[in-house]
Amino acid sequence: NTQVTEAFSKISADFNCKPMQGVLSHQMKKHVIDGNRCIISVETAEEKVDEFEFEMNEVYCIDVVMSTGEGKGKETEVRSTVYKRAVDTAYNLKTQKARQFISEINRRFPVLPFTLRAIEDEQVARIGVSEARRHELLEEYPVLKEKDGQFVAQFKFTVLLLPGGTKKITGLPLGPLEKQAASGCSVQDEDMKKVLATSANPKKQKKKKQAKDENKDEKKEEES
Repeated sequence: NTQVTEAFSKISADFNCKPMQGVLSHQMKKHVIDGNRCIISVETAEEKVDEFEFEMNEVYCIDVVMSTGEGKGKETEVRSTVYKRAVDTAYNLKTQKARQFISEINRRFPVLPFTLRAIEDEQVARIGVSEARRHELLEEYPVLKEKDGQFVAQFKFTVLLLPGGTKKITGLPLGPLEKQAASGCSVQDEDMKKVLATSANPKKQKKKKQAKDENKDEKKEEES
């Protein structure tokens, strides 16, 4: 995972920007979007993760967030509307509407993030989220900002670590934006160029070819 963090640093330096601090790319499992294994975008004295080796058949959500500024996001006064149930915490809420709210969350969004817009009754959402946050039943996704006048770009995609290579399975193509947002900078590191030249969609090895090779070997054995 440290090599990926180093790659973030090299590429961002070539394009005169910085990775945003505090951004993590997590291992994913069934019903788990933030597994224990993670890749940090940039290490600081306060923010570090354990080093590990990638293993075959793992799944990761890669979160790339770059800034033209200092790369330090600060919380804003903008009210957050995205939350996730803190599955390890339980508490019997006092008000009826708060209990109705957390009951709906447990039923519809037991492990994955949700937006308050998904709750039909606005009053239930307003009262419920306030009481649920107070008793740490929810994990908040805060709204962060860079310094005024700076730009932040985010690219997020899912990759599978397969025997035939790393396969990207989600993430939208840039389309026309790729030409419109053409940069005067380019990748300078030779190792990074080699990585970028590899395919993110490796083709499966044909079983027919393998079967033919096995047949050839069998014929050779018979002849000998």
